[in-house]
Order: sequence, then structure tokens, then C-alpha cells
Amino acid sequence: MITNDAGIIKLKHQIMEDMCRLAWNDQLDEEHFDELAYKISPGPRPNYRCCVYKEREITRQRIRLNMGLKASPDTDNDNIIQVVKPACEECSIAAYTVTDNCRLCMGKACMNSCKFGAISMGPHRSYIDPDKCKECGQCAKACPYEAIVHLVRPCKKACDVNAITFDETGICKIDDSKCISCGHCRHACPFGAINSKHYTVNVIQELKAGKEVYAMVAPAIEGQYGPEISMGAIRQSFLKLGFADMVEVGLGGDMTAAYESAEWAEAAAKGKKMTTSCCPAFVNMLKKHFPEQYEENMSDVVSPMCAVSRYLKAKHPGCITVFVGPCIAKKSEALDKSVEGNADYVLAFSEFERMLSSRDMKIEPIEESEENRYQEASVFGKEFASSGGVADSVIECMIERGDDISGIRLRKCSGASECKTALLMLKAGKLPEDFIEGMACVGGCVGGPSTRLDKMETTRYRKTMFQNADDRGVLENLKDYPMESFSMFRDNH
Repeated sequence: MITNDAGIIKLKHQIMEDMCRLAWNDQLDEEHFDELAYKISPGPRPNYRCCVYKEREITRQRIRLNMGLKASPDTDNDNIIQVVKPACEECSIAAYTVTDNCRLCMGKACMNSCKFGAISMGPHRSYIDPDKCKECGQCAKACPYEAIVHLVRPCKKACDVNAITFDETGICKIDDSKCISCGHCRHACPFGAINSKHYTVNVIQELKAGKEVYAMVAPAIEGQYGPEISMGAIRQSFLKLGFADMVEVGLGGDMTAAYESAEWAEAAAKGKKMTTSCCPAFVNMLKKHFPEQYEENMSDVVSPMCAVSRYLKAKHPGCITVFVGPCIAKKSEALDKSVEGNADYVLAFSEFERMLSSRDMKIEPIEESEENRYQEASVFGKEFASSGGVADSVIECMIERGDDISGIRLRKCSGASECKTALLMLKAGKLPEDFIEGMACVGGCVGGPSTRLDKMETTRYRKTMFQNADDRGVLENLKDYPMESFSMFRDNH
């Protein structure tokens, strides 16, 4: 997929792949980290910053992120989303800037409108002192030439929950009490200053230690590599890397839908409104910004990722579970130790691919024989990846049980902004619908921050691939799994 930050992604992937190679070779030490920093920026001229010394420091902080650590020891929070400060220093501090359209007019409307003395007249245009500017915007309104523009920094513009502010030097700060770990700010930053912690090195160390490691792939993985790469082909890639096996988390979608449908039926009978539990960024939004609704209206059922992890841990005691998908917020979910039995690690698609390339491997098509064919989820579970798929799956389970769905009203939220609007209405008691499906990414998981292809292209491929899937029902599918051996609820009862 062509992106606006292709150069940044190339650098991130190069560092990530080299870190994976170091992990496979037991070379995770300061000497090799320094060698990597000099390899990326050999000098004497810089490649992408003002000097090679800043470039090398940026690489060193990315190395820390690839170790699952904070970008820098002095970083003031341990959030999954981290700011590489030396990379952030290139961004403009000023929120309001005077352009060349300024005519230095005699009226000086901009200067007269400013109550804080932030505007003065320069030789060619007026000047706004960022230390005095309070960002009220009166100067921009007053200018007859519209010469003053409001520059909203891309990271802040991408954040729907106002978690991003800036310190006195203009460095981005992420408020952990507000951040929902959606990851939308990562690709918005033109300097690649915002990133997340990576756990590829940790997973490699578990594999090298001989642990029984299971991959759990998100439903959104189907279609990410084109229609010729089947789930069986993806599974073979994990086996070649040394994983014990792979399970599609669409199976967890079936599990979650089955139990949420029972909740929905009970809630409908009581006239109670509920929200889904699938999207961790949506759950984080509820927990941090709507705590009362989180307690009153949130589903008690665990996410599909947690469901499959608990299933595997019940079946294979002591195993390590690794979720692979397009979601950054899943990393925060895995770190939430209040929910037992969840995934031990979370990798993005790109991180899984760097593990493969570090072993000179890639995902390749395989002959679709009966032995290689792989399906553990119903099509409804697979559709958890798309906006509306969760609600549709829950309704399907209610239909399979024979529940009355005639009066149920659904609100399917696609994107954090729609989620926020629905939750504000729920909080105010003005939500007309009975149930909210919340997906923080537009289009659902197929539009996640770490997807490989455009969501429209992925959706087209998925439709083709689903034609080869069987038509098993959700509840019928779960009869083949020991659901009594683990809990499907957050408090593990």
C-alpha cells in the first residue's frame, strides 16, 4: 500500500528487521546496538535530520522500543504509544503563523486584535511570538487578507480524545489518562516521532528458549496478502518460524458473539443498553472517558483475542500466546493484568513480517489440499474484522437460539469520532438505539493503523476468499470446542 510516510516506515522496518536478526543470533548488547546506529547513519553527512548525532540518537531510542522499553529512560509515562523526542523537535511550535500574504497594512488589524501583545511588525510581514500567543485565533479572524493560518499539528489532529499536548519546547506529550492507544497519531506524524513498543525480540527469545508458542491471528489478516495467500499459507509461515501452531481469532469472534448474544437478550428484556467488548481502543475510551458507562453498559464478555488465549492456555498449560493483527490498542489490552489469561504478546502485521524477513523467509502461496486447508471460525467470526461484523454476528447467534430480534435497534460506530458521539448520547440518556458496536478505526479492524492494504482492496479480497469457506453456524461451530474449560468473562468467573 502506498502511504504518505513510506520513508518513515522503511526506516522503522529496517531497524526492526536488524533487531530481529540480533535476537536470533543472541547479539542483543550495546556493542551491536551501536553498530546498528552507525549502520543507519554512517556519516559524515546526515540522511534525514540536521546531523548524524541526532539520527543515531533516534535510532537508539527506536532500539529501546524494539526491546519493549520506553523510548528513553527519562520518558515520563510507560504508555504503549511513545514519543521519540529527538524526532519530534523538527515540528513547528507556533499554532498561528503569518504567511507571505501579509501586506503590512496600515490598519494593523492583527496587532490591534491581540490582547496579549504577541504580534509585532517585521520588515516584510507581521510576526507572532509563540511564547506570548494564547492561540485565541482573533488575529486570524481580523486579518483582511487571511494571511494568518492556524497550524494544527498532524498528531493532535489525528487524536479524537484530546490526549496530545505539547511542552514548553514544542515536544509532543501523550496524556496516558486520556490516550486510548488507537495508534492513529503514529502514521499522522510526518517525522515518525510517535511509535509504539514492539515485542518481536521478546517473542524470538521465547521461541529460542524452547517455549510452546502459539500464534493467534486477527480476522483482518485474511485479504491482507492478496487472495492467493490463504489462512493455510499463513499458518505454514508461523510453523516455519518455530511456532507450535496458529489459531485464527475469528474463532474467538464466534466465542464472544455467542456469549454477548446471551447478554444482549437478557439486557433487551430489562430495557438495558449495552456496548460490545471487541475493540480495545473503544473499551479504553469507555474506561477513561466514560467510566460510569463502562461500569453500567459495557459487556462483561472478554474480547476474541482473550477468548482464544484462554482456550489455548486451558488446552496447553504453560504455553505462550502471541496475537498478530493490525491493532496497536491490542498491546495495551495484553498488558492489562486485571484480565487474566490474555495474550502474552501482541505483534502488528509488519512486525510479524520483519520476523520472517530476518530469517530470509516470506509468506508464500501453498497448494490448497485437504491437509493444508484451514478454517476454525465461521464466516460470522471472520467478519469481526469489519465495521458492523460484531453486531451482525451477535444477532446471528440470537437468531440461531430463536430469540426475538424484531425490536432490537443497533448503532454501528465506525471510527473513534462516531464512537465518542454515541457514548456522549448514551451518557446523556439520549441514545435511541439499544446496543452500540464500537470500532475505533474507520471501517473496523481492516482499517487499522497497521494494516498492509487499503481497506477497500482488503474487503474485495476477503469477499473472494470467504466464498471458499464453509457455511457453519456460530453455535454449531462452538460445539467442537471445550467452552466449559475456561471463562468467557472479564472477571474470570
